[in-house]
Amino acid sequence: MIPLTEPEIRAAFVNCTKGEAKRLHVPRDLGTRPWDDLDFLGWRDPQALDRAYLVAVPDGRPVALALRRPSPGPGRQRRTMCSVCLTNPVGGVSLMVARKAGKAGQQGNSVGIYLCDDLACSLYLRGRKDAGPGARLPESLTLEEKIARTVAHLTAFVARVTS
Repeated sequence: MIPLTEPEIRAAFVNCTKGEAKRLHVPRDLGTRPWDDLDFLGWRDPQALDRAYLVAVPDGRPVALALRRPSPGPGRQRRTMCSVCLTNPVGGVSLMVARKAGKAGQQGNSVGIYLCDDLACSLYLRGRKDAGPGARLPESLTLEEKIARTVAHLTAFVARVTS
């Protein structure tokens, strides 16, 4: 992924107002992120645990999404698989919901996807972060093929939000 600056990230949001994009928390450590190992930039809002943000570059242009994580319901928590990287991390997977862009979003329409709770899909995929025992199923795909699959899943989600 190409390195992005805070103004580029804020300008890339497609499913929130400019005022919301201006006020949201952007990580201060953008200069130290492992950009070469990232397929997308994702982070959780430390001031609002139900919020997360994701920035992808599907066609060479950054697209940023504001996500909401519903509060977990009562009962047992199950380990779920991430829909993007197909990892089952010990830290958990959450349903992340994005308001659709444009008029559909203004009418209350949204789409959801199961994502690693810490949004570290790229690092789990490359073995740069430990997802825990049994978190990744054995596969015969090469790393490049796994990366391509992950990017395709993410691109499809971004397309659903922006369509």
